[in-house]
Amino acid sequence: MNLGSMLLYWKPAIEISILWFVIYHIMLFFEGTRAINVLKGIIVLVLAFLLIQVFKLDNLDWLMTKLLGISVLALLVIFHPEIRQGLARLGQRHLFVPPLREEDLDIMLQGISTATDNLSRAKFGALIAIEKMDPLAGYIASGVAIDGRVSAELIEAIFTPNNPLHDGALVIQQGRIAAAGCLFPLALNQDLSRIYGTRHRAALGLSEETDALIVIVSEERGDISLVYGEKLYKDIKNDELIPKMKEILKQKEKNG
Repeated sequence: MNLGSMLLYWKPAIEISILWFVIYHIMLFFEGTRAINVLKGIIVLVLAFLLIQVFKLDNLDWLMTKLLGISVLALLVIFHPEIRQGLARLGQRHLFVPPLREEDLDIMLQGISTATDNLSRAKFGALIAIEKMDPLAGYIASGVAIDGRVSAELIEAIFTPNNPLHDGALVIQQGRIAAAGCLFPLALNQDLSRIYGTRHRAALGLSEETDALIVIVSEERGDISLVYGEKLYKDIKNDELIPKMKEILKQKEKNG
């Protein structure tokens, strides 16, 4: 069998593999958004369109061609927020950054836990984001660079009232405090209870665009919450905080 024959034989398999690879990554692109079910419906319509082409059903072919063209425009308008969020993440994954060593991870989480426990008792608000795969460089740039070791003392000092940085967020990157006083986008979710203030809305807003793990200490109630994958974990007890953070940080994908 010559090379030309081999390519002819393998061409359909290669094309099908590429097609399914593209479809799979499009599904990941919209994962966790309200557009995912619509996307599944569009895939069914595309498969139906291909069958119509194969069987040469001219009238249905004309109808499906018009329908698909209109659908693309409608999706761009209706799902603009989801497309924007997906594009914000697309191509921005850390591929070659080694994970933290277990002992470094434990030291980081212990420092956060001790600090949030003390801040909670004093009813000092705090907002801490821990970078996972999606880079937080843009948010780090909005704050004041620190590049310091994670310690309870430093975190508490940053969030002590009257500190110039206490109203913003603190970002931890690769086990170090990268910056403080950072600004996060507010959540798009309009159904969020009014009992939650700006810190909770900023945490949910960041989780809509990245896979960061966010820790919140409420200034009003003194309780501790976590946000990950657009989900709010309320009223975390101090002895539950480290296990829950470690569980989330070891998940490979958002909403995984």
